[in-house]
Amino acid sequence: MTAADFRRIALSLEGAEEGSHMGAVDFRVGGRIFATLASVKQGYGNLMLDREQQAAFVEEQPDIFLPVAGGWGRMGATHIRLAKSSEAVLEGALRTAWRLRKEKNTSTRKSRKKPL
Repeated sequence: MTAADFRRIALSLEGAEEGSHMGAVDFRVGGRIFATLASVKQGYGNLMLDREQQAAFVEEQPDIFLPVAGGWGRMGATHIRLAKSSEAVLEGALRTAWRLRKEKNTSTRKSRKKPL
């Protein structure tokens, strides 16, 4: 897979939009990032997962997935090695990150609503 494949699949998800954050391409749903191409020069796409999802992906396919270094990685940010990924794996991983972001967006809106 390539960065172009990553972009194509990310943008095929309902409500996904391409943006930019700190000079890197990102993909958002509801205005919030679920994936980036910030590490594309190193051959990675990045997924915004939770720690449990990250652990499952890394355990199942350590040759494809690895945590982003530092604090972002400890919060679930995960690299996917594009060249080693199949389309099915990449699509599933992007869909997981997209779904998580949509769920967080929904729960954030609910918690911000104030009673009348």
